[in-house]
Amino acid sequence: MGNPRASSNLALGTNRRGAAARPVAPVPPAYTPMNDTAARTALDAEALHERLEALVYMVLSVRRSVRAPALELARFGADDQQRFLQAVERIRRTSDELAYNFVSFAVPALRLLQGEDWDQWLLHLLSRYDQGGVLAAIVAMQKVGEYAAANAGARVRVRFEEVARALECFVLGLNGRALRPVAGEVCWTDTESLYLPAAIGRFPEREANRLLYKAMAVHQWAQTWFGTWRRPSDLDTDRYPDPAFALHCLHLLETLRLDACIERELPGVGRELRALRARVATPVPATGLWARAARRLGAPGATVADSLDLLPRVLGCGEEPPEPAPYAGELNPQGVARTLAARVARERRDLAACLVALERERRGRDPHAPAAPPRFRAVREPAADIPEGFRIRLECDGEALAPRADVQRLLDSIVQDLGELPEEYLVPAGPGGYRAAAPRAEDAAAPAADAGAYRYDEWDFQRGDYRSDWCLLRERDAHPQWDGFVAETRARHAGLLKQLRRSFEAVRGADRRLRRQPEGDDVDLDALVENYADHRAGREGGAGLFVRRRRAERDIAVLFLVDMSGSTKGWVNDVEREALVLLCEALETLGDRYGIYGFSGFTHRRCELYRIKRIDEPYSEAVQARISGIRPRDYTRMGAAIRHLTGLFRGVEARTRLLVTISDGRPDDQDGYRGAYGIEDTRRALIEARACGVHPYCVTIDEEALEYLPHMFGPAGFTVVDDVRRLPYRVADIYRHITT
Repeated sequence: MGNPRASSNLALGTNRRGAAARPVAPVPPAYTPMNDTAARTALDAEALHERLEALVYMVLSVRRSVRAPALELARFGADDQQRFLQAVERIRRTSDELAYNFVSFAVPALRLLQGEDWDQWLLHLLSRYDQGGVLAAIVAMQKVGEYAAANAGARVRVRFEEVARALECFVLGLNGRALRPVAGEVCWTDTESLYLPAAIGRFPEREANRLLYKAMAVHQWAQTWFGTWRRPSDLDTDRYPDPAFALHCLHLLETLRLDACIERELPGVGRELRALRARVATPVPATGLWARAARRLGAPGATVADSLDLLPRVLGCGEEPPEPAPYAGELNPQGVARTLAARVARERRDLAACLVALERERRGRDPHAPAAPPRFRAVREPAADIPEGFRIRLECDGEALAPRADVQRLLDSIVQDLGELPEEYLVPAGPGGYRAAAPRAEDAAAPAADAGAYRYDEWDFQRGDYRSDWCLLRERDAHPQWDGFVAETRARHAGLLKQLRRSFEAVRGADRRLRRQPEGDDVDLDALVENYADHRAGREGGAGLFVRRRRAERDIAVLFLVDMSGSTKGWVNDVEREALVLLCEALETLGDRYGIYGFSGFTHRRCELYRIKRIDEPYSEAVQARISGIRPRDYTRMGAAIRHLTGLFRGVEARTRLLVTISDGRPDDQDGYRGAYGIEDTRRALIEARACGVHPYCVTIDEEALEYLPHMFGPAGFTVVDDVRRLPYRVADIYRHITT
């Protein structure tokens, strides 16, 4: 895509993040990093002034000077001066404006922070800059005293990064919707993510702080599973004289109820919660209204309605409320309401489209033929492992439908939010169905709010750390096209398709040869020769002299990530779609589980992933229409898409998990995501995928790919198709080779 807009301002201005636009400046003064000899000798104010000017000359003006910070820095020793100058050099790689303000405000921090605390503080400033611009970073610099006090227990402090992976796996094993742990300012949940503190050092033992992370995650999960957020509007406390205090008391009541629920469902975790409460929280009194509230909320069957009923009573009783549990976090009804509204609308659309697909599969009719609208009905089945006590199954015209995994998850999620499956949800809708879905406004423009977006870190190789929650990624439904493209592709490549199916059938029926077996179908000649040589040399030979054939068992799941950037416009897009059609037709023969997603976007605020085929979704006419509807869009920000699909793989049980990217070029986007920055972030995302047991592979048609793909995917992790017209012929063949 095109280059970022170049600034034509001659005067000093500000960019969209508050950083100064680079002026047309004279040649900068020379900056020489301090060497070991210079580090042993402290510099005077004049020398420091020259060095600081050389570092931030781009944003200096007649009203801006670094003389005062140089005078202050001259009072420090050589080691402190060196680490300060190195910090300025590091920060200016992100923003010259931020570096100038660091020089102006950060010298006092040298007295408060040393060693690792200093390095972590620099990362904290950069993170604040990412989230709120220069002003947010300046506020963090001015609060360095608070930061230093909070980091006094650094030896026992546990950082979110240390426990994030373990927490994600633990929460994934709990019931209900998958929740992603995310580092945040305070502990709360929006019912899709668990926001946990960036670091915890409340207890003098690291193990206790680690346990507190686990307790926070479990308690926020309990809010989503045991119905705290069934109707977030009911938790609005603005009708009370002191809304903040009312919300605080409501949270205490819900904590009592959820603690009891956790004790019943997860007794081991319940004991850990009791141990944490005993260390820091005053127990609920044995008598009084709060004691009676605890008994009522601790009974099986208590719901959030009981907490809401008790709220006005405890507010008017005059008793001092109990101390909050250390793991309880906060309630954020407004944040939950935004996320819930987006999810409810999305899942209603998804269910309507699923009903169309289910009815087509059941009847096996031509989707364009007229048909009477089917009648779906929700039937409750007892389920002791669900708080509602039932699970929904579907019937169509009186016939029970076999529960498909993706549809069942969708039904469970809707019931988890609403407590039921409303009758109006059982109306099929979607392209080719009984009524067309209305166009989605967010497909034409970026959403104004962040609700419903997945947040992902992005690797900044210049600072050597992640930009926290930098990318906002949204899943979209690919817009289907019922234009006969798939049928035309089948007809055009009938000979190749027949050949592919034959080769895939051979893979499916292939036997695996096990060598050096104690018994088998044939003699292993290599083993026999080695055994004879050992015998002649006086050594004892091995007993495995036979070859045995065993039917190969395929346990493979693969996700295909398809480039939908604007550079694929035209016939490149056509051959991409043809390659996917041939691949799907061949994979249906093989029987491997596979999913297809497209990716594009515009800046880190609008990364988009398009659902073409979920991994457990059949290769239906709806999927074929989505493949036909793949169209070029914006830019190629790969890192966020790779991280999202890696997360999807965590819910897939398979011995081999493969992520295949099909792209026409290198990572590229606006806001600086190009060149070394985009390549290094994509490489880091691929390293994270491998750490999760996912094997990445890339098929590209970029003639310059050999310059960067070995660095990103490894020397054996990619294939370059030198002629784009051969892509449909090569993709299925490449897949066959990398999975056998």
